[in-house]
Amino acid sequence: MKVKVISRSTDEFTRERSQDLQRVFRNFDPSLRSQEKAVEYVRALNAAKLDKIFARPFIGAMDGHRDSIKCMAKNPNYLKSIFSGSDDGDIRLWDLASRRTVCQFPGHQGAVQGLTVSTDGSVLVSCGSDCTVRLWNVPDANLADSDNLSDNSAKPVAVYVWKNAFRAVDHQWDGDLFATAGAQVDIWNHNRSQPVNTFDWGADTTISVRFNPGEPNILATSANDRSITLYDLRMSSPARKVIMRTKTNSIAWNPMEPMNFTSANEDCNCYSYDARKLEEAKCVHKDHVSAVMDIDFSPTGREFVTGSYDRTVRIFQYNGGHSREIYHTKRMQRVFCVKCSCDASYVISGSDDTNLRLWKAKASEQLGVVLPRERKKHEYLEAVKNRYKHLPEVKRIVRHRHLPRPVYKAANLRRTMIEAERRKEQRRKAHSAPGSIVTEPVRKRRIIKEVE
Repeated sequence: MKVKVISRSTDEFTRERSQDLQRVFRNFDPSLRSQEKAVEYVRALNAAKLDKIFARPFIGAMDGHRDSIKCMAKNPNYLKSIFSGSDDGDIRLWDLASRRTVCQFPGHQGAVQGLTVSTDGSVLVSCGSDCTVRLWNVPDANLADSDNLSDNSAKPVAVYVWKNAFRAVDHQWDGDLFATAGAQVDIWNHNRSQPVNTFDWGADTTISVRFNPGEPNILATSANDRSITLYDLRMSSPARKVIMRTKTNSIAWNPMEPMNFTSANEDCNCYSYDARKLEEAKCVHKDHVSAVMDIDFSPTGREFVTGSYDRTVRIFQYNGGHSREIYHTKRMQRVFCVKCSCDASYVISGSDDTNLRLWKAKASEQLGVVLPRERKKHEYLEAVKNRYKHLPEVKRIVRHRHLPRPVYKAANLRRTMIEAERRKEQRRKAHSAPGSIVTEPVRKRRIIKEVE
């Protein structure tokens, strides 16, 4: 004999507050709900409109530097801290929660070009145009709770003087080595005043360096000769090299797919590559109207943020051709560095106007404590929007962004130029012998050659 029992969880019908309405249970049988699709479409439309209404991405600015901010670094052990370095040699540790300076690191005589933090979060490495590499002890997180924040300053633990100026620095994700970029790529150890290894492929200046998050001995660099080079510390020579038509300003590895990396290029685009197949880009990310200066991946690996010379910050899907979001303010100038927070909730940008700015990664996201029923409601609306995102009205509302007038005009001009070039290519192909002109996709066209 079978006994059927009505069973339900207490959490489903218990009110969270005494003011809440009682939960009403509904039968979701499709035969009883003939207008379900129409109702859900209206909900998706309203949810897209509400996202626009509640989109307030800018949280606040952190003022304190006296010159343009050129580099930033995250502390892997402390969620709400960020390091920044400026052109006047000033390095600061910021507390993102209070948006105040926790500690200053004076010592550099020229512009600070690179910052990075060791794997355990205890050592800060800085390099600059004064030909020095400085190692600093990272202060305790409890300093952020003290009142005399402006009085805190640190002294370098070690100073290594070298013969060339430095352009960038990055630390191994797992290990004691860090790499500097300049006239050549130098590999350093914390306890040695001379590089333990040096790589030089070509005579041009290296401008960025990034270690692979999955394989500690692999690193990628970009140089002024428009090249992107992969190095393996276990080998005495560089591994692979690809030369593009324009210069790459920065590189970021995908932390969830360590074989893939994305480069920020001078031609207003970002290019995603598979390190095992460099003759063709996996994806081209378009939308900026000026050189892309910096790039950083979210810890989830699904998105990355870029900062550009066109005074905007954009957020891209890792496999999307166009940006999901664009951030800008009237006062913000050229953006030289961007970072995603370690919890993927915030974006930090440093610009030419001496300010760091804190943004929400999701413009309409609710800050603070979200109750369980509110969270379920947000998840439901996201699912409904995702279900009807292909419909014209929902797609138009979700994609629409207000752009600054200079960016809007530059985007239209750039679109006109690309369209004219495409028409010219079509006409040349139509008036030539069949097969004499082969049209290459942008993924291959921007690459000149690959060297192994």
